[in-house]
Amino acid sequence: MTSKGVNRRNAITLIAKYSILAGASGAFGQTAGDFDHQYQLWDALLKKHVKFLPDNRQSRVNYTGLAADRTELQKVLTSFTSVSKADFDKWTHDQRMVFLANAYNAFTVDHILSKYPNLKSIKDLGSVFSSAWKKNFFSLLGEERNLDWIEHAQLRPLYKEPRLHVALVCASIGCPALPREAFTPARIDAQLEEGMIRFLGDRTRNRMANGKLEVSEIFKWFGEDFEKGYRGFSKVEDVFAKYAEQLADSPSDREKLKAKSVPVSFISYDWSLNDLGR
Repeated sequence: MTSKGVNRRNAITLIAKYSILAGASGAFGQTAGDFDHQYQLWDALLKKHVKFLPDNRQSRVNYTGLAADRTELQKVLTSFTSVSKADFDKWTHDQRMVFLANAYNAFTVDHILSKYPNLKSIKDLGSVFSSAWKKNFFSLLGEERNLDWIEHAQLRPLYKEPRLHVALVCASIGCPALPREAFTPARIDAQLEEGMIRFLGDRTRNRMANGKLEVSEIFKWFGEDFEKGYRGFSKVEDVFAKYAEQLADSPSDREKLKAKSVPVSFISYDWSLNDLGR
């Protein structure tokens, strides 16, 4: 064989090897340095399939559309499962927190799609022995996990950011709105604050009525998370005082909230699926 033939054969071999390696990289995920902390694929799916209602306070999810885009969603989920614990531990505080929050919402959507359209609530995915949130159905940081692990074993105790309660979405109408964008480390503080303003301004979940404050049961279940020194708060009424402008329309009601002199009751949670098609 001539030297030209040998060189051509070597070039073809190198190209083939490169192609195999590139394919493997795509199949098995990326390294820590390659991880997309902008969450572009997840962001694109949210922008495409999440719609705000006219009040701009509630959102609904086009699960039919997401089911058709299941391949793209699987790419998102694979990007999460490919991250090792060792790589995760090298990230900044906000990178880790954002990763867990986005993973929670993406895996929740996937959880719904596992039975959609044959369910009316995320609770339909549980059983008498275990709730939908305790079911191990995905892998994260090298182990089988469930949604409760993300929220109650990681985010709540380790990151102590109570505004995450308006970021983690349980696929229900009673939940805070699933935003039309992925959380990112650079914008997470602003995104959480936007979520609080949107949620506390939603009159279907939080409102002044007949001289008392009626709020989501989120503040009943997780009120203590706001009472552990968060921004100087010592009780959940401090939260309502801070967001008086969102919770009440009249100046007198807002002053009562700021004075923390309003009785508080809780609105029953609506666990109906937040489905755009229903």
